[in-house]
Amino acid sequence: MTGQAQAGRPIKLLRNLNAKIASIPMILTALVIFVGGTFWTVFYSFTNSKLLPRLSFVGFDQYERLWAAPRWVTAIENLALYGILSLIFSLVIGFLLAALMDQKIRFENTFRTIFLYPFALSFIVTGLVWQWVLNPDFGIQSVVRSMGWTSFTFNPLYTPEIVIYGILIAALWQGTGLVMCLMLAGLRGIDEDIWKAARVDGIPMWKTYLLIVIPMMRPVFITTIVIIASGIVKVYDLVVAQTSGGPGISSEVPAKYVYDYMFQAQNLGQGFAASTMMLVTVAIIIVPWAYLEFGGGRKRG
Repeated sequence: MTGQAQAGRPIKLLRNLNAKIASIPMILTALVIFVGGTFWTVFYSFTNSKLLPRLSFVGFDQYERLWAAPRWVTAIENLALYGILSLIFSLVIGFLLAALMDQKIRFENTFRTIFLYPFALSFIVTGLVWQWVLNPDFGIQSVVRSMGWTSFTFNPLYTPEIVIYGILIAALWQGTGLVMCLMLAGLRGIDEDIWKAARVDGIPMWKTYLLIVIPMMRPVFITTIVIIASGIVKVYDLVVAQTSGGPGISSEVPAKYVYDYMFQAQNLGQGFAASTMMLVTVAIIIVPWAYLEFGGGRKRG
């Protein structure tokens, strides 16, 4: 009987055949465009390609030149500082705004639209707006001085030591609204009975958020961190719109370094080496996290 039943069932390869056929374009796209493009970039990073790719292997020379370049080191330092501060402030401000919004305030939809509106703007528009706001001749500094505080100085985009903070302000203005909406959705998913039980037990509200609500919102935080981190690594147009990497090279970032070398300096090998280092940096962060998040969880299950 068992043998007859098995003989009547399709072989494993032919099960869900329609779904497998429908997924072929997605599989080919992933393999050819994403995986293939990645290997192609890494492969040619070991060559001396200039305007066009060419098979002239130079070993790790491009990487040695890359890490010996002050411009690349500055770009990495800026990205690290911008990334850490952007991640911390986006999460903190976004969560606080969401917690305030969750108090059933009046005109909630209006406030939510106001906070989310900057996210609808492109980074180029955001950068140009904040370039104007932070301009010392007609921005915040000029307005405050016209009110009588003539010694007031606030021109971060023209000061090499703090220029990255001027870019950070614009990034937070644009992206915090999205973080707030994600957090608000997470807060609205918390069971009302948990809040009632906390109030009955006399637990202060800040303790309820810190010890109960935030741990329950772990998936929301992970999703938000991934979205913020992807924006941090590829930050480019905001820098170009505000400072073009200046003053000097003080606001340089890796994505701009890659673009300049590949399309302006016509040095594909150096650009590929820089983009490969960005890929390695992302992999160092993502792979351990993915293993702990998915691989470790399955073993525990």
